[in-house]
Amino acid sequence: MGRALINVPATAKRGEIIEIKALIAHPMETGYRTGPDGALVPRDIINRFLCTYNGEEIFSADLFPAIAANPFFSFTTIATESGTIAFRWIDDHGTAQLETAKITVE
Repeated sequence: MGRALINVPATAKRGEIIEIKALIAHPMETGYRTGPDGALVPRDIINRFLCTYNGEEIFSADLFPAIAANPFFSFTTIATESGTIAFRWIDDHGTAQLETAKITVE
């Protein structure tokens, strides 16, 4: 997979709604496009995105071939405690990429 960009506030007040953003570079090949030799380019998409907050799932999505390259997610959650927000992308080959961010809740 490619480079991931994540945006999580470094600090938040307990009970505050925070916005989380995640983007990953990935070509998202549908399997329907032909290459220069006329053969179909094999399907290669990210098919699952999962975000956890201190191990508890707060957002997930199943992706399909119609999703754009370099998928971007933006969602909110409530800041409950200091800890780690983890992002995991999984592609058709079972390859997973994990990125994490720390948050301090006051």
